[in-house]
Amino acid sequence: MKTVVTGGAGFIGSNLTRTLLDQGREVVIADDFSRGSRINLSDLDIQVDCREVDLKDYSQALKATKGADTVFHLASRVGSLDTLHGNEMVELGTLQNNLLIDTNTFRACIQNRVKKIIYASSVSVYPIHLQIRHNAVFTEDDCLTPDGISETPISNPEGGYGWAKFLGEIQLSWMKGVKAGIARIFSIYGENGALGEHPHVVLSLIRKAIRYPGEEFIVWGDGKQSRDFLYVKDVCNGLVKLEEKASNPPVIVNFGSDKAVSIGALAEKIARISGKGMEIKYDDTKPSGPSSRTSNINRARQLLNWQPQVSLEEGLRHTYEWAVKRLQAK
Repeated sequence: MKTVVTGGAGFIGSNLTRTLLDQGREVVIADDFSRGSRINLSDLDIQVDCREVDLKDYSQALKATKGADTVFHLASRVGSLDTLHGNEMVELGTLQNNLLIDTNTFRACIQNRVKKIIYASSVSVYPIHLQIRHNAVFTEDDCLTPDGISETPISNPEGGYGWAKFLGEIQLSWMKGVKAGIARIFSIYGENGALGEHPHVVLSLIRKAIRYPGEEFIVWGDGKQSRDFLYVKDVCNGLVKLEEKASNPPVIVNFGSDKAVSIGALAEKIARISGKGMEIKYDDTKPSGPSSRTSNINRARQLLNWQPQVSLEEGLRHTYEWAVKRLQAK
């Protein structure tokens, strides 16, 4: 069975490719290397057909997905504080690029008669007015919610990235003849995550901890905002299980830990792992994103027989050790 992983040289994509190869699957990677890297592949000893593909070009998307039985579609211009809370032109560009990537990929899958599509969606599809609440927990049914005034369902995703993912889900729900699974992914961390200019919060804090005391250990915000952190290998196992249950209309599941962890508590855990006895400072002038977003994963438990296997402490240790090696190699 031929499997294509778009964005397969990226963070989740490279780990997913490793998972699929360990199961004896034939895998082809399609990646434009705007964020992914061949280092990610070599670090995980991945040796597959890896094609440099710009999915914004329909002809390239068509060629990349030809002959595939399943496409795991992970390629996107990923979310960050810039793409979620930047100026309108930044968010517009994020929306347009991701819509083009998704549309071309889905059209190519239809043309090539791909049997299954597994789509990496995001927590960002959930209404932003709910994410500003403290202790907000999301089920899959919360994507469309009343506005608090009327009973009319509304959609209010987070930024250009969230809107693109929401519209990607809509496209899949209207496609006939293709079985699909939609993974609403919460905050993922682990090996091969971005350590560059705009890393997500876990790797941002790990990078600061490794560089301490040369760099201060500063947490953006007051540390009270919370997130739901899931280790990358757990989400990869979930994506494979989701493939087994793909259907038309699509199956939609949350992938998270279903545990709210404050950013302050996360910083304390990373500080302990570093063993440096560092001082944690907070800068509430910096953007910190929504107050809270935690997953309800009951559907994944019941439908996929899936739940996280790696604790936050264990996952952070693995990630810290990997980040030390990656930064030393630069």
